[in-house]
Amino acid sequence: MNTESAIDWDEMFEYLPGTTVELKAIPGVLHQIDYYEAMLVPPIWLVGDPRPRYPHELRIVSRREVQICELHSQQSLRCIPLSK
Repeated sequence: MNTESAIDWDEMFEYLPGTTVELKAIPGVLHQIDYYEAMLVPPIWLVGDPRPRYPHELRIVSRREVQICELHSQQSLRCIPLSK
């Protein structure tokens, strides 16, 4: 992995899959982040939204449903809720 690439690692970890956000242009309508595609501009895909979004378009509401992963071995990866 090239850690000197142009990827904004802080932004990537701020907009994790499962994070609840709202579009600043449509307050009160909540969405969950589906995934962050670092090599795409804009990089953030929302569940059920056909187009990617920029971070400045979103307001983070909650990270309660965010998944974290524990690495048990190179062949197995288990994800657990962050609230555990």
